[in-house]
Amino acid sequence: MAIRRDHRMGMSLRALQRTHNVTWRTVRRALDGQWPEPRKKQRRNEPRLDRYKPLIDGMLRADLDAPPKQRHTAQRIYDRTVESHRADDISYSMVRVYVKDRRKEFRRQAGVGPEAMFVPQTHLPGAEAEVDFGEVHVVLAGKMIRVYLFSLRLSYSGKAVHRVFASCSQEAFFEGHVHAFRVLGGISRGRIRYDNLRAAVERVLGLGRARVENDRWTAFRSHWGIDAFYCRPGIEGAHEEGGVEGQIGYYHRNHFVPVPSLNFAACDSRVVRRSAIDGVSGPIRRRLPRLMLAPAPD
Repeated sequence: MAIRRDHRMGMSLRALQRTHNVTWRTVRRALDGQWPEPRKKQRRNEPRLDRYKPLIDGMLRADLDAPPKQRHTAQRIYDRTVESHRADDISYSMVRVYVKDRRKEFRRQAGVGPEAMFVPQTHLPGAEAEVDFGEVHVVLAGKMIRVYLFSLRLSYSGKAVHRVFASCSQEAFFEGHVHAFRVLGGISRGRIRYDNLRAAVERVLGLGRARVENDRWTAFRSHWGIDAFYCRPGIEGAHEEGGVEGQIGYYHRNHFVPVPSLNFAACDSRVVRRSAIDGVSGPIRRRLPRLMLAPAPD
C-alpha cells in the first residue's frame, strides 16, 4: 500500500526501489495488483529444541485431560523444562512458537473447540473491584478433590488476593472479603462486581440487576461499606466480570500446574504466600490504588 501511495504522489519506479529497499519486480507487483500479496511466514528451524519436543508434547497431551483452568501456558512449559532438564540452551520464544502450533494440532486431533475470547476493560485507580470463586483441584491423602479459590481483584491495577476454602459457603465468602481487605489495606471507593453468588443473592429478579439479597450479606456489606454491583445473568453479563475470572485462570495455570499434592493447611498457606507477592513491589500502576482505597472500618 505504501508503494502505491508514493507512486500516486509522483515518485518514479527507481525512487520507489530505493525508498522501500525492494526490487523492481516487487514494485511492479505492488502497482499491478489490486490487493497486496499476503506475507509469507518464515518458519524458523530450532534444532536446539528438538530433544525437548517429546517432553513438551507430553505436557500438551496431559492438558487434554486436565481441569480446564489448570492447563499449561507456554511460560509454564518453559519453566518446567528448564527446571527439570536444565535446558539453558533454549529460550522462551522458541517454546512459545512451538507450543502455539502444537497445541492447536493436539486440540484439533482431540476434537476440542476454539479457545475463549476476552474483552479488555478500563477503570479508575482504586475505584472498582471484582469478586468470584473458582474451582481448584488438589491431591489430598492420595485422592484428587475439588476446593474453592476465593479471589478479590482490583480492576485498575490487576492486584488480586486469593484464599482457598473447602467450600464456597457464606462463611468462606465473608472470611475471604475480610482477608482481602486486610491484605490490601482498604476497600475500593466504588462498586465491587459480583456474579450472583448464592452466598449473597437469594433471588434474581428478571434479566436486569434487581436482586433479593441475603440478610446476613446485607448486614455484612453495610458494615464494611461495600457497594455491590451484580452482573446481568446469562450471556448478556458474561463480559462484566472478565477480569477476576481471567485472574483466577492465571492463578490456576501458574500456581496449580501440575496438580499439587499437599495437605489443606499447606495449600491455603501457599496461596496466601503467593497472594502477598503478586503486585506488591511493581510499577506505580500497582502501588497507586493502595493509596486511593477507602479505609476499612474498625
